[in-house]
Formats: sequence, structure tokens, C-alpha cells
Amino acid sequence: MTLFTGEADIESHRVRIVLAEKGINVDLHYVEADNLPEDLIEVNPYNTVPTLIDRDLVLYTAPVIMEYLDERFPHPPLMPVDPVSRARCRLMLYRIHRDWYSLVDRIIAGDDKARGELRDGLAVVAPVFQQKPFFMSDEITLMDCTLAPLLWRLPSYGVELPAQAKGVIAYAERMFARETFQASLSELERELRHRAA
Repeated sequence: MTLFTGEADIESHRVRIVLAEKGINVDLHYVEADNLPEDLIEVNPYNTVPTLIDRDLVLYTAPVIMEYLDERFPHPPLMPVDPVSRARCRLMLYRIHRDWYSLVDRIIAGDDKARGELRDGLAVVAPVFQQKPFFMSDEITLMDCTLAPLLWRLPSYGVELPAQAKGVIAYAERMFARETFQASLSELERELRHRAA
């Protein structure tokens, strides 16, 4: 199994967390967006990372790869077992991507207003982060694998959470302390956070 991954790409980081949580051995190939290897260009029509190759199967986009890994390697499960809870988890993943990841895209594009929107959006839902050890769950899920890379990058995006977001801050620290989260980080991602601090 091979994963083409960006060294500081937030979408790639989501997949690397899933790999670490499940203890999956994979050949990681760190690539730069402006210098993609021919191997990747040949198999992914969008020329994007992350791209996973598992024998004859080629998958791209983080959500598809994450769910595939969860189904292919069922232990520990990162999605609920019952259909209703799975649907709720998928809906929340969609909302995280639409509401917060879209703001990241705007921040990267230089939209200063998006920083405040992201800060305020996280602060408003801070009480939800305090209700359970993981995001809306007693066990780690794909939602956590999606939120942790975003929260890790907040300082580098120039987003400082206010005091009333203490639930988010405490949750982030718990996630960052996990051995699997630390294992998922590239060297560039470690430097990214330390440079911003």
C-alpha cells in the first residue's frame, strides 16, 4: 500500500491519522504540489494528494480514502456500527468540511475575515467539545481525524481561540498528546506549529 501525501497538506494529514490509529503499514511518498511524480500523475486524473494505491485500487480525496481504510481494516473502528449513527457522523464530517475547512481555503487565499469566522465558529460550539472525551463520541472517530489537523494548524493560520473556547483547547491538547497523532505528523507539520508558536 502506498500513500502519496503532501508534507503539510491538511487533507493528507487526515489520512495519515487514520493510518496511525489503525496501525497500518504503508509506504509514504511525500510530494510537492508543484513537482508531482509521474507515478501519481498517471493514476490520479486530478493530480492531487492524498492518493492511496492498494494493489490495483487507486483512491483519491481524503474522505473516500479514510472510509475505505476504516472498512478494509475494521479494528479499531473509526465509524459507528449502526446506520443511523454512521449517517450522523457522515453529516457532521460534511459540516466540518463545509463550515470550517472552507474557511481554511479562504485564509490560505489571503481572506483575513475568514480567520475571525473560523475562530468564532469554533468558539460557538466549544461546549460540544466538553461533553465527551472525543468529538461527540466516547471513542475516536473519523470526525476527530478531521478536526485534529485543523486545530493543529490554527496558530499557523493566525487564529487564536478565545478563552470561552476552553473546551476546544482542552480537546485539541488531548488529541495532540495521543501517540498516534504524534506519529501522523510530518517534520514540516511539526515545524509549522513550532514556528507559529
